[in-house]
Amino acid sequence: MGAQRLSSRAIIGTYYKTLEQDPGAAWIGAISNLFQSNQPSEEYPWLGQAPVMREWVGGREAKGFRENGITIRNKLYEATLEVDIDELRRDKTSQIMVRVREMAQRTTAHWASLLSTLIIAGEAAVCYDGQFFFDTDHVEGENVTSQSNDIAVDISTLPTIVHGATAASPSVEEFQLAVTTGIAAMAAFRDDQNEPMNENARAFLVMCPVSLWSIASRALYVPNDTPGASQTTLAAVRSGGFDVSYVANTRLTWTDKFAIFRADSAIKPLIRQEETAVEMKAIVEGSELEFKERKHWYGVETWRNVAYGLWQHALLVTMT
Repeated sequence: MGAQRLSSRAIIGTYYKTLEQDPGAAWIGAISNLFQSNQPSEEYPWLGQAPVMREWVGGREAKGFRENGITIRNKLYEATLEVDIDELRRDKTSQIMVRVREMAQRTTAHWASLLSTLIIAGEAAVCYDGQFFFDTDHVEGENVTSQSNDIAVDISTLPTIVHGATAASPSVEEFQLAVTTGIAAMAAFRDDQNEPMNENARAFLVMCPVSLWSIASRALYVPNDTPGASQTTLAAVRSGGFDVSYVANTRLTWTDKFAIFRADSAIKPLIRQEETAVEMKAIVEGSELEFKERKHWYGVETWRNVAYGLWQHALLVTMT
C-alpha cells in the first residue's frame, strides 16, 4: 500500500476488518459463558438445583432454592498504538498495517489471556461456594460429603515398561490414565440435592501446557501399541459415546498438571462479562497531537471481566 493511501480511515477500517475475521481461540466459548452487562457490576446468584422426584407421601413437599453467588465488577482495558506521521508517509512496505492487524489479533486474544490467568489462579482463588475454585473440600447443600476437583493421579501404578521419564514428561499410557481418572472423578460429582451432577456429560476438553502437547495429542488420538502396555486407550471412552478433545494453552505455566473441563453444559465453569464491545478511538489528522508532536494515536478500549462459574464442571489433575 502506497503512502498516499495510508489514511486514518484505512487504518481504522483494517483494524475492524481483522477483528471480524479473527474469532479468537476456539476453546473460549466451550468452557465459558458470555454475559452482557449494563452497569459497573453484575450479581450472579447460584440458585441451586431443582428438587428431585419423590414418592407422594402425605402431600406435596415444596422446596425452595438455595441461594449463593458472586459479583463481577467490570474493569476498563485499553491498548494504544502511537504512529509518527512521517512513518505514515514513508510506509511503502505496509509495516504499519501489519502492526494494526497484530493489534486486532491481540484484542481477540484478550479473553484467552484473562481466562488463562483465572485458570492458573484456580488453586488459590475462591469461587461462589467460598472455596478455592480447584479445591479438595467443596460441599454443596444436602450433600455434606466434601468433593475434590483438585486431584493427584499416581501414574507409577502402570507397568514399568510404559513409564515416562518424570511426571512432567509422562508416557502416552500414563497421560491416558491421568485423563480417564480425571473424567471418572468429574462424573462422580454430586449436586446440592445429592444427585449426580454430570451424569449427562458427554463432551470434555483437556487443556494442557505446551510441554505436554505432544503427549496429549498421541494419548487422545493414537491407540496404545506398546507391547505389554496396559490398554488404557481413550478409544474405549469414545466408544461409550464420550467426546474427549484437547487444546495446548501456551499461557499455562504448569509442568506436571492439566485441567479437564466439561464442554457440553449450559452453565460453564468460567464466566466472561462484557459491558462494552471493543471500540477503537483515534487522535489523527487535524488534531492538536498531530500539530504539536507530529503523531497519531490509535487506541482500543473495553469494559469487561471474568470470573469462576461452576467448579463441578472443571477439574485439575496433577500427575505424581
